[in-house]
This record gives sequence, structure tokens and C-alpha cells, in this order.
Amino acid sequence: MSELSVALIQWFALGNDRATNLQRAITACREAAQGGADIVLFPEMWLVGYTPHARDGIERPDLWRNPDLGPAGQPESNLWTGLDCAIDGPEVEAMRELARELDVAILFTFLETWPGGPRNSAALIDRHGEIALVYAKVHLCVFDSPEYGLTAGDDFPVATLDTAAGPVKIGVMICYDREFPETARMLMLNGAEIILVPNACDMEPNRLFQLRTRATENMTGIAMANYAGPEWGRSAAFDGIVFANGRSRDTTLLLAGEEETIAFAQFDLDALRDFRTRETWGNAFRRPELYGRLTQRAVQSPFVRIDERGTRWDARDTPSTGEENDL
Repeated sequence: MSELSVALIQWFALGNDRATNLQRAITACREAAQGGADIVLFPEMWLVGYTPHARDGIERPDLWRNPDLGPAGQPESNLWTGLDCAIDGPEVEAMRELARELDVAILFTFLETWPGGPRNSAALIDRHGEIALVYAKVHLCVFDSPEYGLTAGDDFPVATLDTAAGPVKIGVMICYDREFPETARMLMLNGAEIILVPNACDMEPNRLFQLRTRATENMTGIAMANYAGPEWGRSAAFDGIVFANGRSRDTTLLLAGEEETIAFAQFDLDALRDFRTRETWGNAFRRPELYGRLTQRAVQSPFVRIDERGTRWDARDTPSTGEENDL
């Protein structure tokens, strides 16, 4: 069989209660396995419900849109203190044991202990309980207080996952990562056939269109799991197969509502691989020798922004702090 089943866990998490969220994760995985899942996909930072201890209490309306307002200054404390866990800690080990027991792969999301500040991470655990890859969110939402104290990832790893449908190459991007076409493109170039997307935000139509476009332009399958809730939810999957039997087709495999659910996306790997051998997207007709600007830091007006640390993202090689740069 070439059909790969991905279970999208669209549930509520209970704040930053790690113990309760871990138990809910175990329950969700058992239900997903009973439904025939090959891979179980959680929303972003599930173990702590994408919930810091508290906001810092400082109101900075639209600061990031207005670099003229000056630096925000350093936070008094890290909003995530004590909520992180190690990759070899008991929570991840519990999920590894569960994957072995259920014979199912799990993409488990958590706040990973890391020098200099925790990472917003996802561990892909194979059905044998081994960690196939760890991905840390590359494009952090540094313009907002929950994420400016985190450490960004610096790589786009892809792993070959052993499944009942055979080996499949899996990549990961997390929430805000999907708003940058370079993320999915790098994963495609690194070999990804299916991209898993843990998410934590309202999924309005434009964000869904982004995912559908990423699947099309890279000829990859994409599955996204989001938290349940009003204007949230809408977990989705797209197979990236734009044409079949000489006709255009809808690439949407599923689109959930807003309520709690475990939704199953079925990817036909044979059909996807056949499509990838004969169509024009992906890596066939690119001209990377002309794309040099894509690797330059330069940020010019009207796109100059400021993050929550008061750091201006402008024409320097790295983000700069201070008022020495003119707009």
C-alpha cells in the first residue's frame, strides 16, 4: 500500500500544565492509532499549550511597525522560565515509549531546553521510538513578546521515516515558518515529500491559501494541525497533485472546522511520486544563479521593522540594536 495516514490533533491544550497536556497527548495518540494513523501531528508547542507564564504587562501597540518609537528594552524575565524540557527528558521519553507501543510515528511539539534560551521545537519520533529529527522554528515571531526570548533554529532537516506505507521523506515547518516560501522550498530541496506543520494561530483564508500554494510550488504533501477554537482550528492537508488524468483538480485532502477533532489526511504516495516525476514545479526549471538577493540580509523601506528587544531589522548583515541607523 502507498497510502500514508496522518492524524491531525485539533484539540485544546490546558494552558502551560505540562503534566495534563502530556496525558492528553497520550490519549490523542491512542485514538489516532486506533483510527489507523501512520503519523500523529500535534499543534505548535503542545506540551505547554503555547502558553507562557504571563505576558510582560507592557503595552507596545504596533511597536514593530514603527521603528521610530525607539527600543522596547530588555524583558525583566523570560516568560517561558521553567516550562522547557530536554530532548532526553521524561516527557519526550514517554512519547518515544508510546510510539514503540502503538507502532506509530509522532511529531511531538514542546519548548526545548537550549543554551541561551529555549527553542520552539518538534521531535519526529518514528514508530520504533527513535528520534528521526528535531526541528526548531526558524522564523520566530520576534515582533511579539511570547517568542522574542526564544532561540531560533538554523536548519531545515529532512528524515526518511519508516512507515507501513514504506519509507517516506518528512520535513517540518512551524506556524510562522509557512509564511516564508523559502522554508518549504528548502525542505523540498532537502528531499521532503511530505511537510508537517504544527500551528498555533487563527487560520483565516489567506493562511490556508499559503499552505496550498506551498504544496503546489514544491510538489509536496502538506499537513497542518492547529488548536481548536473560534476562528482557530481549520487543520488542513493538501497533496500538491494539481493535475490528474489531464485535468486540473482540487489539492485539498481535508479542511476541518473549529471544534475539537482528530482529522485524518490520506496521502497517496505513489500518485504524488508519479506527479513529481513529470510536472514543471519543484526543482526542475529553477534559476538559482539569479536569486542572490534572497540570501542577503538587507531590509529596506518600507519593510524596516523593530522587534520586542528594540532591535531594528534593516540593511545590516545581522539585526542591529540602537539608533545609529537612519531609515
